[in-house]
Amino acid sequence: MSASGPFDTAIVGVGATPYYRRGGSAPQTITELAGKAIIAACEDAGLSVRDIDGFAYYSGAGAGYGQSMDTATFMETLGIPEVTFSAALTSGGGGSAGSIGLARAAILAGDATVVVTVMALQQVKQRLGTVFGSVAPSPENSFLQPSGLVGPGHLMSVLARRHMHNYGTRREAFAEIALSSRENALTRPKAIMRTPLTLDDYFNARMIADPLCLFDFCLETEGAVAVITTSAQRAKDLRRTPVGVVAAAHGGVREWGRAFAWYGMPDEYFASSGHAPIARRLYDRAGITPDDIDVALIYDHFTPMVLMQLEDYGFCKKGEGGPFVESGAIRYKGGSIPVNTHGGQLSEAYIIGMTHIVEGVEQLRGTAVNQVPDAKLALVTGGPATLPVSGLILGRTA
Repeated sequence: MSASGPFDTAIVGVGATPYYRRGGSAPQTITELAGKAIIAACEDAGLSVRDIDGFAYYSGAGAGYGQSMDTATFMETLGIPEVTFSAALTSGGGGSAGSIGLARAAILAGDATVVVTVMALQQVKQRLGTVFGSVAPSPENSFLQPSGLVGPGHLMSVLARRHMHNYGTRREAFAEIALSSRENALTRPKAIMRTPLTLDDYFNARMIADPLCLFDFCLETEGAVAVITTSAQRAKDLRRTPVGVVAAAHGGVREWGRAFAWYGMPDEYFASSGHAPIARRLYDRAGITPDDIDVALIYDHFTPMVLMQLEDYGFCKKGEGGPFVESGAIRYKGGSIPVNTHGGQLSEAYIIGMTHIVEGVEQLRGTAVNQVPDAKLALVTGGPATLPVSGLILGRTA
């Protein structure tokens, strides 16, 4: 299989609930949100929910923070008669792109024919920003919590500061990522943030975890997104133009695994996203280079991690992410590699990586709101959070 096809599997349906601000999805339950997204994805594909025979989850089938999803519950709720595959990748948002690879593996192995990947998020029991501060003490947590490292943003701020120290990266680069994402969200009807953001707004925002201010953090939102994958042969007969699964990879190296919490890693890994080995495998499997990518949907829970992923995926050299971003290279209009054309998790909505897969599908169908002309290949990334991290390359089929 290569970027030019033929593809062995394809995404044929995407569906989502409305996106809500934190606390806004009540009184709906996780099952209700996820069920609505699955039904919408089936309608998009021209399939019945009864056609689903596989579930490919990530984040250990967790639903956001402190909740979970259950295949048996979905079968009973939606009327799915039989499931022949149900599995989950570990990690949090780091598995989002990789979950499509899990679905592909099930289909190619003959374990399932129509596989759904779904993520639902509510933040009633626990908000994202303090998730590590709420867990029970352990040897690792007893190091983090007294240091004030109580949320993902606090942990990422340490990696960001190291990148600034090593390479002279400026906050202006982080600001450009936030501003570019917001500009893309302005035209998205479902986006949470649809007011313009200026450089003054960015630098006048409150500091949360130095050097990260309010606009360096993703949104705290709720909702659900579902994606349906099937074989390329079956995809030909369905409602929508299929989007080919070109390549998928997930995993990571031990040294970067230390970076998110232990801080005992060599400098090469400290100021990075941990995606470099994933990128090498992904490009090798697809038979392409970074120059072949038309649009990049980069996991943007925090602005510096977008910059570091751009380096790790070869859009610029290591340490040059700051000047690359500041040059306007990631802008939808005029950039050399449009990034997060939907507004991303910084401005559209945060559903733990799934909105990026939806945007990749829409770009390659040619139906995106901020359509990249003649887009043939889309990169989607998952994480960095805890290992594994993941990457996905999708291809246009028509």
